[in-house]
Amino acid sequence: MSRRPRFLPAAACLALALACLALPRALRAAPLPDLRISLGSSSRPQDVSLTLQILFLMTVLSLAPAILMLMTSFTRIIIVLSFLRQAIGTPSIPPNQVILGLALFLTFFNMNPVFTKVNDQAVQPYLAGKLTQQTALKRALAPMRDFMFRQTREKDLALFVYLSKSPRPAGPEDVPTLVLIPAFVTSELKTAFQMGFLIYIPFLIIDMVVASTLMSMGMLMLPPVTISLPFKVLLFVLIDGWHLIVRSLMLSFH
Repeated sequence: MSRRPRFLPAAACLALALACLALPRALRAAPLPDLRISLGSSSRPQDVSLTLQILFLMTVLSLAPAILMLMTSFTRIIIVLSFLRQAIGTPSIPPNQVILGLALFLTFFNMNPVFTKVNDQAVQPYLAGKLTQQTALKRALAPMRDFMFRQTREKDLALFVYLSKSPRPAGPEDVPTLVLIPAFVTSELKTAFQMGFLIYIPFLIIDMVVASTLMSMGMLMLPPVTISLPFKVLLFVLIDGWHLIVRSLMLSFH
């Protein structure tokens, strides 16, 4: 069996050292872009307006996750799916990535008519230069407000109108968007918890029957969850649970 020469590591170290010495020369020879950021006064109002538009766009992009969660059907869907996972007794199955992905795609599917109206009435005319930025924003908010009004309880809306100390609105168009959004989220949380309670009932009955059976047999040291979990999974599969859950979620918005 042949041995490797001992001088190879030393040669490798020498080559690496020479490369490191030649690196600064290569960096000096290579042209590098010059990037400068400065603050100063401008004599053209267009520059200030463009800067404010870029700042507004960056703010909207940073708030996009909150807009997705709090102004669409995402909140109700993700809470119901989380309740379902806890009720079955598998807190890590399906994984969080699957639950979030399913909730996102169900949200896009459910909100597709609303997003289509926003695109047709606001985005495309604004990109074509037919609308100003303020008009496009008002037209984009109109379909979102209609969706939120349909899902918001009158009691929750009255609560936030009272808390904001706003005058009593004569119609939906008089309700500020900053009042409508928290009222919508509160209603969504209540609806999601109601659906979660109904999901828990059949699985809770299975847990109680299994626990009573084990106690009557004197098997006190055996965890009831170990026995009830296969029965709950079997029940969920036999009744086609995913179809029922998704169908109930989608129909709850109509």
